Amino acid sequence: MVRITDVARRAGVSPSTVSYALSGKRPISDETRRRVRAAARELGYRPRPGTAAHGRSKVLAVSAPLRAGVHVPAMMRVTQSVVTAARGYDHDVLLLTHEEGLTRVSQSAPADALLVMDIGLQDPRLPLIRSLDRPAVLLGLPADPRGLTCLDLDYRAAGEACVHHLAHLGHRTVALVSAPPEVHLRGTASAHRLVEGFTAAADHHGLASSVHPAGPAPATAHHLADRLLRDHPALTALVVHNAPLLEPLVTAFGQLGLRVPEDLSITAVCPDDPATTTSITLPAAELGTRAVALLMEKLHGRPVPPEATLLAPRLTERASTRHA
Repeated sequence: MVRITDVARRAGVSPSTVSYALSGKRPISDETRRRVRAAARELGYRPRPGTAAHGRSKVLAVSAPLRAGVHVPAMMRVTQSVVTAARGYDHDVLLLTHEEGLTRVSQSAPADALLVMDIGLQDPRLPLIRSLDRPAVLLGLPADPRGLTCLDLDYRAAGEACVHHLAHLGHRTVALVSAPPEVHLRGTASAHRLVEGFTAAADHHGLASSVHPAGPAPATAHHLADRLLRDHPALTALVVHNAPLLEPLVTAFGQLGLRVPEDLSITAVCPDDPATTTSITLPAAELGTRAVALLMEKLHGRPVPPEATLLAPRLTERASTRHA
């Protein structure tokens, strides 16, 4: 099947220029339009119904692959916000949960624009995203964001903020219970950047620190708590970036004789707003709303912010932390 990128390569222009030349949505020089149309004829290219060359489909595609280790409730909160915001622009949302969903929508499914979630530092989807003839926004920050529009919570700053709070309370030994091992192996940007911020802040304050990727099953909490206390007997503070383990860990430490916050202070980076835990919560509503707004700006050819927009973390202090 001939794709718009094939036409762009033959004509020596970008995929978006092919789209504009065939749809007439933007002014294109006569010479470029002739070159594009000639390339399309030579290759036998026919725009798909619903794509840019035929007009707007009023559909946004959201790529949210349900991979191992993904915290589905957090992803769905952001997706719900996207759906609500899209309705305000008279758009529907096509949810793609399969690993190959982005490839499929790029080849056949009608969608005006794409929102891509669960971004890796070296995400293998980036070359495809860069080649598409449709606007895209990434919820996540890859190692190289050049030419992309990215939006996310500043996870490095979130890791730093948790450690700064604990250091100011006088804690000298801290541990991070991080995302599941498969998330780290995949190079997921949010997990990597939070570890980076946690470690940098701990080094800055001269704290003893350690990082512990952990599976989300509550049954692992007791074993993990026991190992943390054996390996780090001076431990007085914990950062949790693994929402399913937050409450089970509190229970497990209690069974091992440690009270929160009297013996152990806990902070969390999580999708929910826990009632009693000092935490930084995922701003799901803001992420979804701003992502859709960025897509609409791009759809209408308006300028958008530079490659990365990172939302500052907000730490809410509660009863789970106290002075060491």
